[in-house]
Amino acid sequence: MKEYEGASHSITLIERKSFITNGVKKIENFDDKEFLIDTLMGYLLVKGNDLELIKLDTNSGNISIKGLINSITYLDDNNKEKDSLITKLFK
Repeated sequence: MKEYEGASHSITLIERKSFITNGVKKIENFDDKEFLIDTLMGYLLVKGNDLELIKLDTNSGNISIKGLINSITYLDDNNKEKDSLITKLFK
């Protein structure tokens, strides 16, 4: 993680309609129901309805998503949902 040394990670959620985060390494996968985001703090799964990527700044690691946000979950190595989701993505 040396390339991200000194970088931070934060989330802003406004009225469940606008989601902004920084510290993003990459977006693994996304559609109108969910985003799987690789962040400095691990994988982040954002679920909702009518989700849309509004802004992606790869230089600073910022993204903005709009739509109805239903859940925001960090996935770790002990979380089986991560394994099944990752497995589904690469089948």
